[in-house]
Amino acid sequence: MNSDLMVQTTSQLIPIFTSIDSDKLPDTKNTPMKLRALVIDDEELARKNLTMLLDEYCEGIEVIGQAGNIKEAKEKISELKPQVIFLDIRMPSGSEGFDLLESIEDRNFMVVFVTAFKDYALRAFNANAIHYVLKPVDIEDLQQAVEKVKEASATFTENPENYTTYFESIKNLSESIETQGYGHKVAIAHTKGIKLIDIEDIMYLEASGNCTMIYFTDGKRYLDTRTLKVYEGILNPAIFYRVHKSHIINLNYLKEYLNEDGHFAVLNNGKLVPVARNRVSSFVKTLKSL
Repeated sequence: MNSDLMVQTTSQLIPIFTSIDSDKLPDTKNTPMKLRALVIDDEELARKNLTMLLDEYCEGIEVIGQAGNIKEAKEKISELKPQVIFLDIRMPSGSEGFDLLESIEDRNFMVVFVTAFKDYALRAFNANAIHYVLKPVDIEDLQQAVEKVKEASATFTENPENYTTYFESIKNLSESIETQGYGHKVAIAHTKGIKLIDIEDIMYLEASGNCTMIYFTDGKRYLDTRTLKVYEGILNPAIFYRVHKSHIINLNYLKEYLNEDGHFAVLNNGKLVPVARNRVSSFVKTLKSL
């Protein structure tokens, strides 16, 4: 081989390494790391839709995987080490979101519950300060949940022991949902402010036009502008039973049921509350189950 040609050819080689202006390099130090997220839902379409929304509209989140059941979710959590999971609270196939969380020993991630059950969210999630989004997922609601998770992530990074308290709150949430998330107080708005009443102090409620008269165990009563139908939704049906279109009673203060000359619920104070004929069968069934 001609040595001159080799030298000429070599001299024309483009150097691999060139000098770089360090000022033009991206500043990786100040670039926030994205939170690694896992989406868990037994409905494939729901998983894909939520993943798309997170990718397209939520900065600071990177979806690293999906799971469709408890077994797969446990494997993915162990393998991928997500910082946050988006979890369907009650999957239609029977795979309970809470069952999954209880089965994991090393719980060092945050949870955003995704649910179609509005009652669960309204009654229990806010009380336990747990992040959630309702189905169908609204983009703004999802973005707000993501921002809250991002704000909270620093707390767990700096103090991992906070996960213990965090999952205690989730356990409280689970227990609240088992009782349908019904609270211990009712807030009644009036002209001078808001009155808080203990639910256990309510003996019975009676419709008064479009309002509701609340009767308490101490003999006092209070008129609220909300209808009896509204109270039927607020109060725990395991304790408060609607015996008539005009009456709801607290079963804790029920003394006896009479079916002579009509149908009546007799309360501890001697008050006879009528039981509608079309509600007698279910009412008696409820009493037998107490």
